[in-house]
Amino acid sequence: MKNKLMLLQDKLFSRGRSIIETIIDQLKNISQIEHSRHRSPFNFCVNVLCGLIAYCHQPKKPSLNVG
Repeated sequence: MKNKLMLLQDKLFSRGRSIIETIIDQLKNISQIEHSRHRSPFNFCVNVLCGLIAYCHQPKKPSLNVG
């Protein structure tokens, strides 16, 4: 590919996407919310909620510094 100048908006979207992918990876691997065989919808919701709570208690979270 040829090098081209990126618009500022595209550059911010690219950074945001990488942070979102990092967060999803942490949720899957560290908080262990990836499990596809739940026996009930309630169990699924509890598992996702517990994973999000565990993520919120992490001391270092990825962030996007804009400005």
